[in-house]
Amino acid sequence: MRIPPFQWPPLMWLQATALDLAILTGHLLLYPTGFTQERRDADLPADTTKLPTEGRAHPPVLMVHGFVDNRSVFVLLRRSLSRHGWRHLEFINYSPLTCDIPTAAATLGERIEEICARTGHRRVDVIGHSLGGLIARYYVQRLDGDERIRTLVTLGTPHEGTSVVPIASAHPIVRQMRPGSAVMKELRLPAPGCRTRFVSFWSDLDPLMTPVGTARIDHPDLDTENVRVTGVGHLALPVHPAVAAGIRRVLGSERSAAGVDGAVSVA
Repeated sequence: MRIPPFQWPPLMWLQATALDLAILTGHLLLYPTGFTQERRDADLPADTTKLPTEGRAHPPVLMVHGFVDNRSVFVLLRRSLSRHGWRHLEFINYSPLTCDIPTAAATLGERIEEICARTGHRRVDVIGHSLGGLIARYYVQRLDGDERIRTLVTLGTPHEGTSVVPIASAHPIVRQMRPGSAVMKELRLPAPGCRTRFVSFWSDLDPLMTPVGTARIDHPDLDTENVRVTGVGHLALPVHPAVAAGIRRVLGSERSAAGVDGAVSVA
């Protein structure tokens, strides 16, 4: 039986909170650097070596940030993937004024089509932090995105909805992340034949996931793996080296059997 968050030892909570605060401080310094999109292949010099085509390298990896964030949250994860052989890493910034998950998912689909056309790869892998994972999941399940996304890795994504910070419901997209919202009901609809592999990293010390465990994926039609992370909070998921190692394992491996659960300890 899972231990409810209020029963965890106070020291563990203090350590996770302190780590999240330290990460938040560093992220605020990097945040202004993430407003602009990175240069794409079309912007590089003509003599730049073209990227390998499908079958000769890892598929492109597209990273999708969370609510009121930007691509700067993935600086350390990008470095980790790059050092271990991933050469084609891209990001998408969606506006903090975005008010609708289906609309954001359609925009994500357009970006993925552009990446596939530009690189020659038929499919991509996607990493989504928090809301970013929900946007990508909606694209897969509701907009036929399973044709394009091979593996979707989510980090602290409220797959079953979160009821944290009720006052935040003033924002329309936060209301869509609430349990029982229209978006949540759509994601529970049947998805027979879905071709995307889903891997959710969820933390038992994530204060933004209420109830704890809501970041797990539980759907009978989906090929899922839920990886429990202990000892870190919400902001640490995209930057912790142990989580990065888990992501590299996922993206570098073959498809897993549906319903598999795993664990990562960073305490």
